[in-house]
Amino acid sequence: MRRVATSFEKEFSVVTGSQPLRVAMIGTGFMGNAHSQAWRVAPRFFDLPLSPVMQVIVGRNGARTQEAADRLGWAESATDWQAVIERDDIDLIDICSPGDSHAEIAIAALEAGKHVLCEKPLANTPAEAEEMVTAARRASERGIRSMVGFTYRRVPAITFARQLVHAGRIGTLRQARAAYLQDWLVDENGPMTWRLDKSRAGSGALGDIGAHAVDAVQFITGQRVDDVSGHLRTFVTERPLLAETVGLSGTASSERGTVTVDDAAWFTGRLSGGAVASFEASRYALGRKNGLTIELYGSRGAIMFDLERLNELQFYDAADSATEQGFRRILVTEPEHPYAGAWWPTGHPLGYEHGFSHQVVDLVKDIAEGRDPSPSFDDGLQVQRVLDAVERSSGSDGAWAAVG
Repeated sequence: MRRVATSFEKEFSVVTGSQPLRVAMIGTGFMGNAHSQAWRVAPRFFDLPLSPVMQVIVGRNGARTQEAADRLGWAESATDWQAVIERDDIDLIDICSPGDSHAEIAIAALEAGKHVLCEKPLANTPAEAEEMVTAARRASERGIRSMVGFTYRRVPAITFARQLVHAGRIGTLRQARAAYLQDWLVDENGPMTWRLDKSRAGSGALGDIGAHAVDAVQFITGQRVDDVSGHLRTFVTERPLLAETVGLSGTASSERGTVTVDDAAWFTGRLSGGAVASFEASRYALGRKNGLTIELYGSRGAIMFDLERLNELQFYDAADSATEQGFRRILVTEPEHPYAGAWWPTGHPLGYEHGFSHQVVDLVKDIAEGRDPSPSFDDGLQVQRVLDAVERSSGSDGAWAAVG
């Protein structure tokens, strides 16, 4: 179904004067909302070499998808993603659907000559991720680009932390700690969702939020997780099915479904540069709403970050005099900080949604300049292999498992 472009949209496309990048997004849920915000806002704050056009949003339910198109600013809606991929007026496919569909959609899109942005984790299994990497490498030879959506890389404080580490400000990395804690599953009578079904989601807290912790540590430090020792735990094994799942009205039914993913994950790892790391992911940490914390300890300094205070970075410099040593709070809102100069005056904080806009900015620039984006599908595969190693280790009572 088509929506007539507003006068503002027509005016904006004329004002930019650059070549359009026509986007089709598959998925209408939480991530679809976040990505829509990014496609809509990024070109209005950043000078982009291509002009993103929000051409079509794809979902399973026609009425709901049309409502999403009207609400989020997409020109039209559709329910057949295969048909959308084959269209000549689409340049990029943005995949925001559940994990079990990532490989099929991404591979089909790349083979059809479309650029691809795929939400994390890249796939549900390393085998699927490997197929996606193969398709991405072949597509790259034809100038077709692909990126996996580890959006937290684009939080200015996390990007700045990477700059500090690579400038040698903390010296030799010795220890890393990362924890991603949420509490949205604490109610054991909360209904089943696709995120609790291994066939749809691939894994639970491990892949949903633990993947972010792994990628953030690898991104900031420049080191890979080489092997792991881990433990997975499911606290609630059954939950009420959604009424619509069993053909009833209302929100939840009396029937219960089996939870087939982990609720929490703990693992230690050895990094390729010799450092040791610990990781934790839980959707049962009561009181923690969206708490991703990262701590890095080196021979010359240390860094701490908390997503619930995402405009701040804590930095410790061992070169300071003994009377002045201590963690200093850096407010990452200066024009010289990554991405910050395009937004608000100094000291005016950014929010969760800005990372998605920065992701669009970097992807569009890479496509225009003929450069393979980062994080690549290869990066997504590396994280997928870490997740798989944690699962294998947990199944062997925590025995060390090699990544890959």
